[in-house]
Amino acid sequence: MSRVFNFSAGPATLPEAVLEQARDELLDWRGVGASIVELSHRGPEFMAVAAEAEADLRRLLSVTDDYAVLFLAGGATTAQALIPLNIASPGQRVDFVVTGHWGKTSIKQARPYVDAHIAATGEAGGFRDIPPRASWQLSPDAAYVHITANETIHGVEFRDVPDVGAVPLVADFSSSIASEPLDVSKFGVIYAGAQKNLGPVGVTVVILRRDLLERAGQPRADIFDYRSHVKGESMLNTPPTWNWYLAGLVFKWMLAEGGVEEFARRNVRKSTLLYDAIDGSGGFYRNEVAVPARSRMNVPFFLADPALDKAFLAESVEAGLIGLKGHRALGGMRASIYNAMPEKGVHALVDFMGDFRKRHG
Repeated sequence: MSRVFNFSAGPATLPEAVLEQARDELLDWRGVGASIVELSHRGPEFMAVAAEAEADLRRLLSVTDDYAVLFLAGGATTAQALIPLNIASPGQRVDFVVTGHWGKTSIKQARPYVDAHIAATGEAGGFRDIPPRASWQLSPDAAYVHITANETIHGVEFRDVPDVGAVPLVADFSSSIASEPLDVSKFGVIYAGAQKNLGPVGVTVVILRRDLLERAGQPRADIFDYRSHVKGESMLNTPPTWNWYLAGLVFKWMLAEGGVEEFARRNVRKSTLLYDAIDGSGGFYRNEVAVPARSRMNVPFFLADPALDKAFLAESVEAGLIGLKGHRALGGMRASIYNAMPEKGVHALVDFMGDFRKRHG
């Protein structure tokens, strides 16, 4: 078997140790004679898996008891629609700070339910930077302020948690959760699709401050009510058990590797290595994001001659590097270097980029 280095933005690479354990347990989980994906979500076996996963995630992210943790089907886009239903009154203002494609998507999902107010946006500059905090036009009566912690497509990341006063801060952490220590207490809601840093596609983590559950929210079916999901321990309906199980294995792997503190160090080394290769290429490669806002997780870059894009992608696949094609919204290339991407993978990419430049520059 020869595994490639997978730089896809999501579904993204998973730790090999996790895949190997899942393979070994696929037919017989812990000696019960059946796969975990075949067992009832309400049976003692899966209930133990669920409890372990929540406990490990709380430990990994230092989540205190005044926050509920949910593991729900669907993606982050679903959460973007459910959050206003649960913590905003009909037509109440919600402030959005838009730093890229997914920030715009969050507005689209919330707009049917709230007065979606763009408090700041980086669109005029092509989403290459984060609007200065002093320029944000926040509303004191807003239900919450929404940010996208890391923009997967545009490669823009908040490096500090913005102060938004007494209004709850809600953040989409899909592509940067667990990549470094995080003060959860500064947020009202954190949500993240698992398929980048936490596990496989199909399950979304929601970390919700419990006092927000006291808000009446808006008329909604029980299945869309976070209070019901909390009461049902994320099992109001049949959850995506396999995805939840795999995410739990990733949590254990991260803890064994040294937790978010260790991954923060690795992610700085990986991103610095890649950005240095881009910046030191004499213009052959370029990244257009303002340096202070550069993402450690998703690195978009462009070749000086777009006519070389096709050759770059073809040759990178031959070199065992996949998933480097940029999103259609931007073009160019994009390397996603999440927690599960080993440092040797980034070294392999940088070596290839240097060799390609020598041959085509």
